[in-house]
Parts: sequence; C-alpha cells; structure tokens
Amino acid sequence: MPTTKNPSRSPLGLIVLWQLFQGPMHVYRMQKMFEAQGKDRVVNLRSRASLYQTLERLERHGLVEVAGTERTEGYPDRVLYAITDAGREVAREWLREMLHTTDAEYPEFIAALSILFGLPPDEARTELELRAERLQAALDATEQSMAGAPPELPRLFLLEEDYRKTLLEAELSWLRGVIDDLREGRLTWSEEWLLELFGRFLANDEQRNQEDR
Repeated sequence: MPTTKNPSRSPLGLIVLWQLFQGPMHVYRMQKMFEAQGKDRVVNLRSRASLYQTLERLERHGLVEVAGTERTEGYPDRVLYAITDAGREVAREWLREMLHTTDAEYPEFIAALSILFGLPPDEARTELELRAERLQAALDATEQSMAGAPPELPRLFLLEEDYRKTLLEAELSWLRGVIDDLREGRLTWSEEWLLELFGRFLANDEQRNQEDR
C-alpha cells in the first residue's frame, strides 16, 4: 500500500519521473533513453539496479505505478511503469526546489579544501594537479558532446552541458591559480606554524570565555 508521505527528492528520482511523462515504459527502454539523451552524465546510472531501486521507492510512495507488462518474443516479460497524478505534482515540486535551492549541497571537495593543511603543501599540490587533469578531461568531453549535438537542436536541451562547461572552466581557472601559488610558495604552511596558530586561537578563545563569565 503506498505511503502518503513523499520521499526525499533526488536527482535520479526527478529524471525518472520526467521520463515517465512521455508515457509508460520499462526499465531497459528508460535506461537506453537516458543514455541517448545524455542523462547518464547528469545522474548516477552506473547500474540498472539503481533504476529499479528508485522505481520501487517511487512506487512505494504512490508516485509511479505498474501499468502492465510488455512481451517480446525471445525476451522475458518487462514491467511497464507509469507516472501517477501525484507523481506529476511531486516532479514539478522537486524541479522548482532543485532550481532555487543551494543550501543542501555539500560537495566533498569543499570539505577537503577546508582541511587542506592536513597534507604537506607539496602533497596537497600533487592531489590538486590530479584533480585539474580530471577536470580538463571532463571539460574536453563536455565540449565534444556539445560540438556533436545536431545543429538544429534547441539550446534548451543543451543547458545542462552549457552549465557544466561553465562550472568546469571556472573551477579549472581557480584551481590552477591555487596550484601555482603552492608551487611558487605563495601559499604554504608547516606543522610548526599550524601548531603555533592553533595555540594562539585556543588562547584567544579561552580568554573570550573568561571575559563572558
């Protein structure tokens, strides 16, 4: 029996619901359409199992339903899924929220940057150089994908690639600046300097606590 509480929104859940706006379909066709549309570059589609898990969760909450089965000679029966009226409402709600919400995004990279001093400067630079290489490869792939799009394809259907390209270019520019600063010694630290700095912060904090008493 479907539960009345909506599930937590997820990028894959949103993409699945919007794919079903086109009509009932089975998981195999859905996955092929995702790949054809480049949605495998937008959400994590490493395995078909993740699609099944997402559909089961959406079905449990009454956002999709089983619409029947498709029989093709030589293949096992395939379950067809359809979006419900509640699913249409939730999909639009999730879309609005994801377009304007930023406070729920906590990338791992930002967390790692906040404690970059946990590695020696040279080692930190090496890891950032590896990241820069991967970002450049991702940028090259994105530019290739955009260049390979049909000339008549409206920009509306390339917005995610355009956005990805802009983000990659901006991060690469910033990252290369940090790498240069590390290489030239303009950004550096040592264990002794960190211990001295932390000791100073602790002393100042203790002094403030005493003044507040």
